[in-house]
Amino acid sequence: MSGQGSASRQDRSPVTDADVCVIGAGPAGALVADHLAGAQDVVVLEAGPRFDPGDRVERQERAIRPAFDRPDVWEMGGERDDHAASGEWFYPLNHARVKGVGGSTLHWQGMVMRLHEEDFASGSERGVGPDWPIDYADLQPYYADAETELGVSGADDNPFAPPREQPHPNPAFPPSYSDSMFADACDELGIAMHSVPNARNSEPFDGRSECVGYGTCQPVCPSGAKYDGTVHVERAESQGATVIDRARVERLAHDAEAIEAAVYTTPDGTEHRQEADAFVLACGGVETPRLLLMSDSEQYPGGLANSSGLVGRYFMDHLFAGVGGVLDEPTRQNHVGFLTSESHQFYDEADEEVGPFKLEFFNYAGPSPVELALTGDDWGDDLLDRLQSEYGNHVAVGALVEQLPREDSYVGLDPERTDDRGNPVPDVHWTVGDRALRTIQRANGIQRSILQELGAEITWTVGPDDTGPAYHHMGTTRMGTDPASSVVDPACRTHDLANCWIAGSSVFPTGGAMNPTLTIAALALRVADAVDAALE
Repeated sequence: MSGQGSASRQDRSPVTDADVCVIGAGPAGALVADHLAGAQDVVVLEAGPRFDPGDRVERQERAIRPAFDRPDVWEMGGERDDHAASGEWFYPLNHARVKGVGGSTLHWQGMVMRLHEEDFASGSERGVGPDWPIDYADLQPYYADAETELGVSGADDNPFAPPREQPHPNPAFPPSYSDSMFADACDELGIAMHSVPNARNSEPFDGRSECVGYGTCQPVCPSGAKYDGTVHVERAESQGATVIDRARVERLAHDAEAIEAAVYTTPDGTEHRQEADAFVLACGGVETPRLLLMSDSEQYPGGLANSSGLVGRYFMDHLFAGVGGVLDEPTRQNHVGFLTSESHQFYDEADEEVGPFKLEFFNYAGPSPVELALTGDDWGDDLLDRLQSEYGNHVAVGALVEQLPREDSYVGLDPERTDDRGNPVPDVHWTVGDRALRTIQRANGIQRSILQELGAEITWTVGPDDTGPAYHHMGTTRMGTDPASSVVDPACRTHDLANCWIAGSSVFPTGGAMNPTLTIAALALRVADAVDAALE
């Protein structure tokens, strides 16, 4: 469904007299556009396409077939999306990103937690890393608004969570049968479990369906119960905003003090200039620094908004730790695409040596019947015997672990490789750090104790030597008060350019160990207020 602004702009030409140009139509850009539309004349430029919602069932079918990898579902890859990974840890960038209207929320899992209060003061409270220039209280009202905008389903049953001011918009999803099995083991070990806030409808909400249990949330929700950024894109369009898809911004034209235009190309190769009074960069933790670095000039030879030299620096992600095994009894685990129980009990024990982490109790920890049927050579009774012996008795506990910001972990421009437009591809130089690896060891120990108490035979561990990213790109245009050590100020406006704000996880000074999208949404709403006030 398209708004009038988009429908009248099929030629993808610039909008005249625009007040605000938002670059990127993922969750951050969509929320900014929606909250400014009506009061301001808004145009959104999105590098990827507008996907047809009617194709989601077909994408789901593609997702469950072993012949297709995750990037295939949302048409990622090829020369357009080429990238480099020069760091000591290989970073598989295209495995979990989407270029298109809706962005990463088209394929995300949908868990939405608030950062803890101490996450905003890591240096002061934990003795390592910087403090944010804002605290939890500054973001608390925006967290509440973000939960309403995303339609979060949750409960006030987490004794370790930061203070709340109102209930979640929707009730929490009930714990699963396997959650109850984990709960028995955790009770014996003195580990508290609680519900998981999810950006998916537990009951009909905001014109969208309740969850109907497709189980393919990551990478596609056919029902629309899981929130994605197209909700706010369409709402912005209904208020008069213009959304131009397949508009790849290749550089930002500027003088010494402000951005003058976003220079973008359309599929036929035509170059356009979108002028505006204010610009909001919402391209994510990789493409935002890439665009700034590609916009170098005589005034900014090291890249736009980069007088600090820190654009692209302090790239962070969350690391995964996990332990899994099998039981000699059925767990009733189905291919549920999201979590219903977790534990933050050990989160605020973080210090200089061990970082924060949260435990995740998987609702799906083994091969699905479809995977078993499509990956074996068995038929008939043999296949039935295999399904009965290999499906439904797997259990696992995961964890997300914080990575500290390091200047030698960064997103840069590859000096040799270019994309299909001749622009340098992003180079993700990922450096992890010993504290994160120690934290993974600590999480693994607790996970093993839970499975052992459950009576499971442990069959796999993801530990410090084989950990991987959660694909949460953070930290590459960090927020701070000192222009020499940060890229944006506490309002997320760049220190160097008076009319440029950055919305998204790239402004995070530290990452904590919570899924970042709710914080992205809260900051986006705060950015929208700041831009609106600046244009009054």
